[in-house]
Amino acid sequence: MSGLVVVGASYAGIQAALSARDSGYAERITVVADDHLLPYQRPPLSKDFLLDKVTQDNLVLRDDAFFKLKQIDLILETRVHAIDRHARKLSINGNTVLDFDKLFIGTGSHARRLALPGSNLDGVCYLRSIRDAADLKERLRHAAEIVVIGGGFIGLEVAASASKLGKKVTVIESAPRLLERSVSPLVSQFLLDLHTRHNVDVRLNDTVAGIEGQNGRAAFVTTQGGACLRADLVLVGIGGVANDQLARDAQLNCTNGIVVDDHGMTDDPGIFAAGDCANHYNAYAGDWLRLESVQNAQDQAKAAGLAIAGKTGPYDSVPRFWSDQYDAKLQTVGISRNFDRQSVRGSLESGQFSVFYYKQDRLCAVDSINRAGDQMAARRLIGSGISPSPEQAADLSFDFKSLLTTINAVGA
Repeated sequence: MSGLVVVGASYAGIQAALSARDSGYAERITVVADDHLLPYQRPPLSKDFLLDKVTQDNLVLRDDAFFKLKQIDLILETRVHAIDRHARKLSINGNTVLDFDKLFIGTGSHARRLALPGSNLDGVCYLRSIRDAADLKERLRHAAEIVVIGGGFIGLEVAASASKLGKKVTVIESAPRLLERSVSPLVSQFLLDLHTRHNVDVRLNDTVAGIEGQNGRAAFVTTQGGACLRADLVLVGIGGVANDQLARDAQLNCTNGIVVDDHGMTDDPGIFAAGDCANHYNAYAGDWLRLESVQNAQDQAKAAGLAIAGKTGPYDSVPRFWSDQYDAKLQTVGISRNFDRQSVRGSLESGQFSVFYYKQDRLCAVDSINRAGDQMAARRLIGSGISPSPEQAADLSFDFKSLLTTINAVGA
């Protein structure tokens, strides 16, 4: 068996396989994954899945019939232990060896672990996989008081879900504001107010000292600020770590993930990577980034699939993220780090607004709460390098279509 082997049935892994096949790659394609399920959607795990709005079956990305149609072989519940770059072989379960001509690594990331006293107690949970989500959902049925460690996307989405289920929720965040590395202070404050209105106790500028147990189970969370919080359940959401050990062991270039070019290629021209496990130079940030988002995983893997098939189509998509919390849909396009000016369109009080971020008079990112139209326009504007003035962005009567018409006129 040779051809293309994809390690990981993630968004990136499946997209790379499909992109390669649809771009004319005629050799065998095999996807190897340590999961026990068909590839599935992960964003709903912290939201609708916990709320019983979707089932495990609803989350399946593609069924068996689809992969058979595309002539893609799936090998589930199988872990790749090593890559022999010189022999072009993979070591998998037991002493089995899998040959490859091209290799794609889409191993994703794992939840950063809490390294504190009591962090191994029963009832201390993480959320990354559907197994994690199923366990968390069952525990939520019996828990009354929840402590969420971390005010990032996962932590806030789980806090919102738990609050909807009628639980008493406390969020502990070490930073002075929520989503500090992702959004502006203005959006952070809006989200703080939103969670507070839903009776979530958000504690900023505090860190966890330890978790105390009773009969082997988590019972209290203590903080450096002196708080002692009752906790039937503790959810840890303190970021993700790239699953790049396989690549490191194979001596591929890795720095906060597997280093790839704009075609998803590693420093070995026959090995590619994309998604949460990959670090790439992002033109919109002007820096190297390891992005954890569905959009990045799919678009970057699409470029890798093209390259595997011998085609060209570099990854140059504008980064996009989203998060659903209560009735607020937060959408982000672009990278706002180091912005020097912002302009608000809409009203925070109405719960429908966008924040336009500028860096040296150039639009670099937009955060929107319940304003999907602004996101659609901003994606095209940023991608084309066209910036409305801050005054235009703030003016609700200004129609971005006038600028988009300019893009169309020049063939963008």
